[in-house]
Amino acid sequence: MSINYGERIPNNVGLGDDRVLQRALEHWQPKFLDWWRALGPVDFQSADVFLRTAIGVDQQGWASYGTVKMPDYRWGIFLAEPGPDRRIGFGDLLGQPVWQQVPGEHRSTLRRLIVTQGDTEPASVEQQRMLGHTCPSLYDLRNLFQVNVEEGRHLWAMVYLLHAYFGRDGREEAEQLLERHSGDSDKPRILNTFNEPIDDWLSFFMFTYFTDRDGKYQLKSLAESGFDPLSRTCRFMLTEEAYHMSVGLTGILRIVQRTVEVMKELGTDDPARIRDAGAIDLATLQRYMNFWFSSSLDLFGAEVSSNAATTFANGIKGRADEASYADHDASKESFRLEQPTADGRIGEEDVPMRSALNEVLRRAYVGDCGVGVRRWNRIVRKGGFETELRLPSPRFNRTIGVWAGQSYGPDGARLEFDAFARQRAGWLPSDADRGFVKALMRQVREPGKIAGWIAPPERGINNLPVEYAYVTLS
Repeated sequence: MSINYGERIPNNVGLGDDRVLQRALEHWQPKFLDWWRALGPVDFQSADVFLRTAIGVDQQGWASYGTVKMPDYRWGIFLAEPGPDRRIGFGDLLGQPVWQQVPGEHRSTLRRLIVTQGDTEPASVEQQRMLGHTCPSLYDLRNLFQVNVEEGRHLWAMVYLLHAYFGRDGREEAEQLLERHSGDSDKPRILNTFNEPIDDWLSFFMFTYFTDRDGKYQLKSLAESGFDPLSRTCRFMLTEEAYHMSVGLTGILRIVQRTVEVMKELGTDDPARIRDAGAIDLATLQRYMNFWFSSSLDLFGAEVSSNAATTFANGIKGRADEASYADHDASKESFRLEQPTADGRIGEEDVPMRSALNEVLRRAYVGDCGVGVRRWNRIVRKGGFETELRLPSPRFNRTIGVWAGQSYGPDGARLEFDAFARQRAGWLPSDADRGFVKALMRQVREPGKIAGWIAPPERGINNLPVEYAYVTLS
């Protein structure tokens, strides 16, 4: 397939003048489109969708709006503008010039980080591919598709790095990004959270709030990298990731708003009566939060990590917002880390700061997650109810790190194994919960109409009214 590089693939990487990169993408692009048609949004490839497309990195260029069919979306390749005389900002190479090519000694580490990040992008599209059939409104359907096409663009961003800087190995890795599939028993996605099914919109909003927020912190850490093309790529991706998180934040907020309205109408917070009225009770919301928050915590990795220490020391992956720290070397600092003791108590140990950087990142993430929870709880209190949504303890329901497989409840208290096993099912979404939520999922396709389990949005997209026909369905 021949590609018009100037028009078909907006970019600021000189694609039109790079014959080697052109040949690599000419080989990969048709496979990407085959993947999109097979595993992208099911049955909506011919719909006209009001989408935002990045055609440049400046204020006017990164958000160009128009109606387009998704397979015709222009998945561009953009790097943030280079910083003048940029230097490595942390680790043993602090102050040295950043790299414009991949250092041979760090080649495998950088490739692994880029592949892992790239693997998450098509994974989330695959997880969400059936949701269009149950959209609560055309406004929400458009937002789902905006998230999907931008995850596709983020895949292009990582594939560009693999093709441009990693030769044959990179091209093979780019092919495999389209061969692994979410939930596939033979070729699953690399990280477990991206193999979890997302077959209702409550899960979609939880994913975009909690899991995409993990993505924010991973991108922020990679944006500090001494490998400048990776840093610049991630800095631009962060502009789009913010929108994905806002979809989750406002989606959950609107569900809480509708639930509180029903609670006020009924004069009760009884889950059974709220469900009978067609809203999602707060207890079910809490169980979904418990699941997606704890699963997303695992994405940061083990609390003590030699890989984290090495990538920091070598200037490959820093801390999010590295400039906010006073000590960019961190080789003489220690970090007080909680962990379980052999007799079942919770102990503390000082570990080298560089080895604890996964936990540093995770704690920043936990604090960030709390911002939305407080907003949701303000709606509940404003409605006159005392129920409070809470983030579960980071010890709860973990499968990676020192808390993996341990018997801790959502409040962080340790339980005997039998007691934990009896109660665990009540802290996470049950089959009955999932069945109830799925039963509410009915497609609403009339402009301005909204499903009964979620409140309308406060405003539309790009100054258009909420009633606008954001998606034209045949």
